[in-house]
Amino acid sequence: MSVAVVTDSTSDLSPALCARYGVTSVPLYVLFDGKMHKDGLEITPEALFTGLKAGKKTPSTSQPSPAEFTEVYARALETADHVLSIHISGQLSGTVGSARLAAQEFGDRVTVVDTRTVSMGLGLRVIRAAQRLQEGKAVPEIVAELDRLAGLGSIRFTVETLEFLKLNGRVGGGAALLGGLLNIKPILVVRDGRVESGGRARGQKKAIQDIVDATRKYIEGHGRCRLAFVRTDGGQANVDELRAGLAGLDFEDMGDHAFGTVIATHAGPGTYGVVMEPLNA
Repeated sequence: MSVAVVTDSTSDLSPALCARYGVTSVPLYVLFDGKMHKDGLEITPEALFTGLKAGKKTPSTSQPSPAEFTEVYARALETADHVLSIHISGQLSGTVGSARLAAQEFGDRVTVVDTRTVSMGLGLRVIRAAQRLQEGKAVPEIVAELDRLAGLGSIRFTVETLEFLKLNGRVGGGAALLGGLLNIKPILVVRDGRVESGGRARGQKKAIQDIVDATRKYIEGHGRCRLAFVRTDGGQANVDELRAGLAGLDFEDMGDHAFGTVIATHAGPGTYGVVMEPLNA
């Protein structure tokens, strides 16, 4: 049985990676400067940050419509027997809900998975699913593995400034001001499908060390892992330090990946972190 893999743009998979693994990515939307832009196609994080610095209104984001998924599924099923559609946590976006509504039109020919994660946490699941299909695994077997990974994978990251979290209602203005004055870096984690506090660090060096220490502990607990390093513009030097701090550990390096515009809208420039996933689940 031939299976087509579909995801959404919050996977932060590059066009090259989507092409390599035969994945179709459905874009979310960023409403900015009076226009609705397709994530990854019509707007970049750099253009967003430049516009905000120039005083433009804070953007908002929205999921694709069920009709857009219907179109993608119908096209995929012209050549494939089945569609495996893998998406951002339903607690962070309505995207998986749109996908499920669309899937109802195709009976049992479309399987929708809520990964309970985001960014390259989602991206690594999509890559794994594509690889398992190449190995000849059946869809129910792959879905069961993705479900197990939902409780095992981890993302740990920090932001350069609390300002963007404040703009998007994630922290209050007082907390953002105090954090800026004290050079406090919030440590954030994706847990059970939500973004939650993982602690805080005083200054960039301690934030990097926190993420390095947590990643080391994760690898010690789970054995050989896959790691993906994520960032927005301005975060590359810190990603290099993270990788240097993890030298010698047993992991498969899945490379550096830029956050797409939807994720960058909430995180801001200078964000960086590590996505962790055990090789065996």
